[in-house]
Amino acid sequence: MLASAPPEADLSEMAGSPENPARPAPSGTMPAMATRIRRLAYWPMLLLVLLPAAPALGQKDFELDDSDNWKLVGQPDPNTPAGSLARARELLAEGQANAAYNMANRWLARNGDSSLAADAYLLRADALVAMADYYESLYDYEYVIRRYPASPTFTLALARELEIASMFAHGTRRKIFGLRIGDASDEAEEIFIRVQERAPGSQLAEQAGIELADMYFRQSRMELAADMYAIFLEKYPRSPFCDKARRRLIYSNIATFKGPQFDIVGLREAKRELEKLLATRPAEAERIGARALINRITESEATKLLTTAQWYNRTGDPIAAEFYIRNLLERFPRSAATIRALEEIPGILAQLPEVTLQQAPDYELLRQTILNLDRAALASTLPGTALDENGQPIPVDLPATSTEPGLSTPDTAMPPDNSNAVDLDEAMRRQSAPVEVQPGQPTPPSAGDEP
Repeated sequence: MLASAPPEADLSEMAGSPENPARPAPSGTMPAMATRIRRLAYWPMLLLVLLPAAPALGQKDFELDDSDNWKLVGQPDPNTPAGSLARARELLAEGQANAAYNMANRWLARNGDSSLAADAYLLRADALVAMADYYESLYDYEYVIRRYPASPTFTLALARELEIASMFAHGTRRKIFGLRIGDASDEAEEIFIRVQERAPGSQLAEQAGIELADMYFRQSRMELAADMYAIFLEKYPRSPFCDKARRRLIYSNIATFKGPQFDIVGLREAKRELEKLLATRPAEAERIGARALINRITESEATKLLTTAQWYNRTGDPIAAEFYIRNLLERFPRSAATIRALEEIPGILAQLPEVTLQQAPDYELLRQTILNLDRAALASTLPGTALDENGQPIPVDLPATSTEPGLSTPDTAMPPDNSNAVDLDEAMRRQSAPVEVQPGQPTPPSAGDEP
């Protein structure tokens, strides 16, 4: 005679409830070979968890004698409920999971109202895990968690649910009609959330939080991954997983950027995190290449402004297009997007009304200054190159220099000064001066200029 299982509604609510609605199914699963390898890796851990018995099981007691040998000092009566349950635990530890499961079933049929019922349900779930029926074991674990929240088995059941959820998150599938073909990522997601709700602030909740964020990251659900890593860093600032969470928070935010035609909020979040990392943890920032990432993000921000200006120009709003190009020149004067914007500005200026043209900066002066600056930088980085009177790079003959390491000749080229940068700043100051210039007239000198 078998005991009836706990109500299936207890587990079915894991797929969705008023507190935790169902999530969309994730995309992608782990290969079958990787799943089997992970299952073998988890099996020794599960056995280590299953072997110790709770104190209420009435297990055998040993103590060290005078010769430092273990001596049996007490064992439960096998004819009592505690003794029967202890025997079932021994069968499970010996690898006889089927016998342990059947014995736990018979025990629950006879002693369903006993104070040891929580341990019996936990034992039956452990036997199902040993038989690789992970999904079915969740019914008993969930029943223990909801029915016996004050019992010592509560934490054990929660920890074992977390282990199963981790297996599901890494690709282990649930059985359907006896075949392991069902995706269980939704169940893993729900368990990770429930563990954090049921044991807030605990190590189990910390592990569930990082596991959930990692699962989103593996599934390329970058918006959710970024949110979860941010929440994890806020809730567990001293966790050993914080370094990984910071890195993946940056990567997730960068990955949310789908192109200059879309939202750029994720890039700005990533840039802020990178700047914070440079200020607080420079060694870690250097290891992940924070400065290079910031440069790439800055260029993407400039490209976003240029793309917006081009869109306004295509839709027949040249005034808005000129406004965004002016903003681009002020914020990112040395970006590649600025060069492209200066190449497109003549066509936009031709569409502007006279009043707007009078307030526009001198784009021709800015174009010459910025392009000459780029040529000077190119010439300074290429050996044997100089600029002609038109600002174009030309090859020159370099004097012979010593090839002996650590020595240099008096003819060694000095690093370029920042005269071009000064010219650029002066040009920006001139174009922002409150002086109205008629189209076609030269720019008047500003205060302090040489005559």
